[in-house]
Amino acid sequence: MILHIGLLWRRALLETLRQPVWVLTGLTAPLLYLALFAPLLDRLAGGPGFSRGSVLDVFLPGILCLMAFGAGMGAGWVVIAEAQTGVVERLRSTPASRFALVAGAMLRDVVAFLVPAALVVAVAVPFGYSPDAAGLALLLLLLALVTAATSAWSAALGLLIGDVGGLAAVVTGLQLPLTLLAGVLLPLSLAPGWLRGLAHVDPLYYAVEAARDLSAGTIGTATVAVGFAVTGALAVVTIGWATRTYRAARM
Repeated sequence: MILHIGLLWRRALLETLRQPVWVLTGLTAPLLYLALFAPLLDRLAGGPGFSRGSVLDVFLPGILCLMAFGAGMGAGWVVIAEAQTGVVERLRSTPASRFALVAGAMLRDVVAFLVPAALVVAVAVPFGYSPDAAGLALLLLLLALVTAATSAWSAALGLLIGDVGGLAAVVTGLQLPLTLLAGVLLPLSLAPGWLRGLAHVDPLYYAVEAARDLSAGTIGTATVAVGFAVTGALAVVTIGWATRTYRAARM
């Protein structure tokens, strides 16, 4: 199975490298947030929710979460295109397991998140971002799980819906409320009580809160443990769902 996953991951990665514009596009939004939005927060430094050194120490982990979430969302469109051209059916006729089909594409999306994320962190450091080294490594691991979960979820939706327009309606309808409710741009400590309470139904909220703790070097907190538990459980559920969907889908 590991060999099959490796071969399918290599295939998916080569397909992505043939169209590097998608990787560059993934860098555009976070860099614009750093250049045009982060300076607006400077006056909040030291205030509620921004007590950890530079504003970027609070702001950038949220942007990295946004990148992780977005990196997996394209999987559904890829699956629809491959299903329509017969690629998925040909892959299903090979000895590779259905899990390997999911995992190969999912690992492609994880790499497509980690490389731009490392570049964004490198750009942010000269401007005041000062993450804890061990915390940053765990942060990237946590957000790789976010990408894995969203990639599997999007791929399963793509197979079930089978239509680009329908998938776009579902994904765009959920993406904005999920990311805003998670507090990716501003910490929810600034929000009214009802909004903070509502955020607890959003799985991404726990990843964002844990990412901010990890970036600050506070690794052994309950927030971090809950973030890994929720995100890991979500990844297991979505990967299992995507695997079953690949097995049952009719092309």
